[in-house]
Amino acid sequence: MEATLFDPRRLLLIAGPCALESEELVFEVAGYLDKIRENFPHIQLIFKTSLDKANRSSVGGGRGIGVEKGLEILKKLKKFYPFPLTTDVHWPDQAAVIGEVCDVLQVPAFLCRQTDLLRAAAATGRVVSVKKGQFLSPQEMRYVVEKLAYFGAKEVWPIERGTTFGYNNLVVDMRSFLVMRRFAAVTIFDATHSVQLPGAGGGKTIGEREFVEHLAYAAVAAGANGLFFEVHPSPDEAICDAANQLDVHHFDAVIGRCLEFWEVRKKLEKKHNFY
Repeated sequence: MEATLFDPRRLLLIAGPCALESEELVFEVAGYLDKIRENFPHIQLIFKTSLDKANRSSVGGGRGIGVEKGLEILKKLKKFYPFPLTTDVHWPDQAAVIGEVCDVLQVPAFLCRQTDLLRAAAATGRVVSVKKGQFLSPQEMRYVVEKLAYFGAKEVWPIERGTTFGYNNLVVDMRSFLVMRRFAAVTIFDATHSVQLPGAGGGKTIGEREFVEHLAYAAVAAGANGLFFEVHPSPDEAICDAANQLDVHHFDAVIGRCLEFWEVRKKLEKKHNFY
């Protein structure tokens, strides 16, 4: 399988619910996102959901439906909708089976330096998106990208998701996108995870949803090729990341405004060769 997916003529959008809670949920969200895809031709949509959230804050955290059942649901989804799919890979032995269904394999931030996991993800021939660890500078992501390239990955998407800033806080360095574009053709901003307040919720993830959209504008202006959002029809009732997911019912307006920033940036980029 040859991995060539990114279209530089469009804004890459990775979106979907944090966890695959049920078949009904993913089909509902996918329906909304497909309308956005149809209404905004300058968007390249990748549908995202997690089959098994293995990195929960506490033992009681919701993990989702599981890899085996989750992949069966995603297979059904592919029959109804034309967009590519992505999900997390936590263990090397998951990569091949997930790669049979998903077009992009996502390596979680806490696992971004796990060599065997990167090797297994690259071996599938699929695109590999890899979250920048909260403990890494954007410069250090060069070695993650180089590992993946060494193992044969043809297309790698590093994703900025904030850097630990003291206790219980993350900060987004907008220089990240230009730094990572020195060694990666595609850089993506994870808008919803970047507003998390890690460890501040007494054993569950909390966050500041009100800042998601504005950080997305800034990232697009700063040179990001794509945006990552987790969306849900009832965000406050989601089994994970309830405090920072966006309401999918209003997501089209958010994307419309992000596209306006992207279109202005593309014009300036062409005129002044900014990036």
